[in-house]
Amino acid sequence: MTDVTKEQVLETLKTVRGPDLEHDIVELGMVSDVFISDGKVYFSITVPADRARELEPMRLAAERVIKEMPGVKGALVTLTADKKAAAAPAARPNPPHGHAGHDHQHDHAGHAHAPQQPPRAGKIGVPGIGAIIAVASGKGGVGKSTTAVNLALGLLANGLRVGILDADIYGPSMPRLLKISGRPTQIDGRIINPMENYGLKVMSMGFLVDEETAMIWRGPMVQSALLQMLREVAWGELDVLVVDMPPGTGDAQLTMAQQVPLAGAVIVSTPQDLALIDARKGLNMFRKVEVPVLGIVENMSYFIAPDTGTRYDIFGHGGARKEAERIGVPFLGEVPLTMNIRETSDAGTPLVASEPNGVVAGIYRGIAAKVWEQVAGQSQRPAPAIVFE
Repeated sequence: MTDVTKEQVLETLKTVRGPDLEHDIVELGMVSDVFISDGKVYFSITVPADRARELEPMRLAAERVIKEMPGVKGALVTLTADKKAAAAPAARPNPPHGHAGHDHQHDHAGHAHAPQQPPRAGKIGVPGIGAIIAVASGKGGVGKSTTAVNLALGLLANGLRVGILDADIYGPSMPRLLKISGRPTQIDGRIINPMENYGLKVMSMGFLVDEETAMIWRGPMVQSALLQMLREVAWGELDVLVVDMPPGTGDAQLTMAQQVPLAGAVIVSTPQDLALIDARKGLNMFRKVEVPVLGIVENMSYFIAPDTGTRYDIFGHGGARKEAERIGVPFLGEVPLTMNIRETSDAGTPLVASEPNGVVAGIYRGIAAKVWEQVAGQSQRPAPAIVFE
């Protein structure tokens, strides 16, 4: 089978007419960088934000002609907009899911579930998902993804229906952390079925491209892929979707803040001053875009020697708690640095699932309970107006 090239893709896309019906979308400069991996073609089409719904047939046409190319196994084509329209289209309401207000629902087994919360004005929610929580950090290497996985499993252990979205396009970690391999299936060639393990529904770019593939997308493609993994996945009915953000304050975070009705964000940091400085940047970003900060987790808070039981504050101790008190956000808990956390993360057997009665699993379940208590009782806030010039 001959490998498909970018040039062939662009040549094929010249058969798709642009909005003016006179020129094609390649000639009009509407097509982003084309990325090809394992026979799958990824690109976005830039359109005016206020015409996105109107131009959906154009996107479908582009997707169809690419899928019909010999050697193409699939295509991910999305619409993106560089500027927000002056008059944003009305948000699509979620289907009914329980009672109004914050009263929990109960299924036939008696488990408490969250009501479907209406999206904030100007943001389109995800049907079937009650609340979306972002887990973020100001820098890498603080154990954010491990925290996100165990937080999701803690919410699950506390009786909720939970999914997790890996929003790190460049360095997806969920396939390894949750020991999931293979490719997701599709419904009617478009809607993706999430992968699943330990009772969690999971979606990650790591399921769509090979582990060693270098993702070299620019901002618009990152935004497109993220929103497609969020909105074009058959999540089903979930009380909460945990989103594992990439570190920092880049495209993924801004996309989620701008276009998704986040119930709140959890900030992960280690105790030392340098990590806290970066954590403040992430925290301030969410505050500026009016996303509630649900609290701070101090990861790698201390180390207990397995042979002697002696405690060591390798990175200092208590810095995240003091920072939370200083800025007036909840402190969610201290997670120790243990060999088990490292070993189970590498093995894809997270502690909350593999050692549910252990001390550390109890810490994660406690953090999950504090997070959910805030989400279930929060009031809706208006969406910020963010414009990319």
